[in-house]
Amino acid sequence: MKKIIFAGGCFWGIEAYFAKIPGVIQTKVGYANGTGENPSYEAVCSGVTGFAESCEISYDPVMITLNQLIERLWRVIDPTLIDRQGPDIGSQYRTGIYYIDIEDQAIIQMSIAEVSKNYKLPIMTENLPLKNFYEAEAYHQKYLEKNPRGYCHINLDA
Repeated sequence: MKKIIFAGGCFWGIEAYFAKIPGVIQTKVGYANGTGENPSYEAVCSGVTGFAESCEISYDPVMITLNQLIERLWRVIDPTLIDRQGPDIGSQYRTGIYYIDIEDQAIIQMSIAEVSKNYKLPIMTENLPLKNFYEAEAYHQKYLEKNPRGYCHINLDA
């Protein structure tokens, strides 16, 4: 099993979308690549922590590749936006791909180069090593599963 962390706006939709993909074993929403320890949702939303709302994706690389997962990410985010997705605005809503395994960096970079051909604006999605990841509060986990009419800025069927 491997892990990758995706940030793509509100983490509820990213989690719901990736949780249903064959080969994805587990998803957890949380806060990635910020400063401080164990941030609260309120602290992250304040914009002072630098954390991104993110989803940790554990997957079976025999069933689905990292490149295939990234291709799915491109379907549900606008990678040219800075600090926003859909109606959500703020640094916590930036897009990013945070890797644990250094060999994943090249795969991510190749995917960014490929998807950039589809846009006139530069790709703003971060490609960085994971500095830290703190699991979000329990009520955020599987939020759209628990609240089927909950807010989501992405097309879960993309």
